[in-house]
Amino acid sequence: MSLFNISPEKETALQERMDRLGVSESDFRETFIRSSGPGGQKVNKTSSCVQLLHVPTGLAVKCQQERSQALNRFLARRILLDRIERIQTGVVIAEKQRIEKLKRQKRRRSRRAQEKILEQKHIQSEKKSLRAKVKPTDDPKR
Repeated sequence: MSLFNISPEKETALQERMDRLGVSESDFRETFIRSSGPGGQKVNKTSSCVQLLHVPTGLAVKCQQERSQALNRFLARRILLDRIERIQTGVVIAEKQRIEKLKRQKRRRSRRAQEKILEQKHIQSEKKSLRAKVKPTDDPKR
């Protein structure tokens, strides 16, 4: 009998992924709450929204994508495993480093740094002005 009311292939794939990441079913704390949004009277009466907490990492996920509680349980586990996998593979660290790099690039320059940049620009413009073609003079004495 299927635990999540999905195909056995998807359930075994989920279990294999949990084993690969070192996550067990006992690591989860699962609560059910009433959904909100579209779905009509069905979601207002039943607690089909699943809130899943991974106790060792403290990650929490809320899933109310479907009207079925069983399907939401499966989807919540998949989402949570995605987040755990990102943390374990270091994607989160790389993302934080990228954001910090952008912040450094956007940070306002000091007054001295701005003055140095302006000084270099003036020097460059003088060089370019010296490269200009020499205009003939309209001097009648010549």
